[in-house]
Amino acid sequence: MASIVCTLFENHYHYGVAALINSLYTNNYRGEVYVGYRGSLPNWAEKAPSFQTGVKTLSWAEGLDVHFLLIQTSYHFANYKPYFIRELLLGPAAQATSIFYFDPDILVNCRWAFFEEWASCGVALVHEIIRHDMGPQHPFRVAWERTAEKINLFPRRLLHSYINAGFCGVNRNNIEFIDIWIKVIEAIVKQHNTDPTCFTSFDRSYPFNFVDQDAMNIAAMCCESPVSEMGPEAMDFVPGGWTMSHATGFPKPWRKNFLLSAFQGVPPTRADKAYWAYVEEPVCLYKSYDIVRKRIALRIASFISRFYRRN
Repeated sequence: MASIVCTLFENHYHYGVAALINSLYTNNYRGEVYVGYRGSLPNWAEKAPSFQTGVKTLSWAEGLDVHFLLIQTSYHFANYKPYFIRELLLGPAAQATSIFYFDPDILVNCRWAFFEEWASCGVALVHEIIRHDMGPQHPFRVAWERTAEKINLFPRRLLHSYINAGFCGVNRNNIEFIDIWIKVIEAIVKQHNTDPTCFTSFDRSYPFNFVDQDAMNIAAMCCESPVSEMGPEAMDFVPGGWTMSHATGFPKPWRKNFLLSAFQGVPPTRADKAYWAYVEEPVCLYKSYDIVRKRIALRIASFISRFYRRN
């Protein structure tokens, strides 16, 4: 086993998981995909046979096996990410040489081999567009260092940008990064009374608003493992990207009324367009006429947005 891919979902995010799987396969990923879920499986995955308690597996295409693992945790899935990654590397994916985590609203847009090349340079990470410029003396970084010092972690590198926690690629020899990420989450919960069952705990004036993301940034500052950063274009947050599309914000592409949004001055995003390009195979999510209707709506909304958009 070489590289594996994993993600977590609950509720309607299964639509994003299916499109992620399709985007991986289209871009030549072949291997194992581990999908942690809470609640029930969607219709497109419910026929997966059970091979052991809490695990179901489907093979949609040659060389692509998707394993659904029922997750029992009170943590918000955002805060559970590093725990899931470590459990896979120490358990069902013990033979994997590297692991790539994607949020279920992310799609892959380039050849899969690039991701493996990227992770060979260090822990693969992507900058946020918000707070993209975050120098070493930013007040949050200073607060993060103080929290880290209480658990005997100290900065090993100066970072100048805030990192998005929706994705990471980690070689097994850099698993220390995951261990530190977990250690920091636990320290934040203990030291700052944050609630790990919630997506956010405070407003953004506090240094620990998004616990998973802030903890990942501290791990990137303090780990011994090398890190390899790409800018916000790597998630299509700004023009010029070719790596991934990340549909942050709401509504998600599978729930968005594109024509209504266009008349409200909000144009379709690159992530919206990418989603509807990856809904047919190997996992077919919609009937053919629904796909055609959505793609036509996207084109019309894009045309409207040439002339009318919110400032």
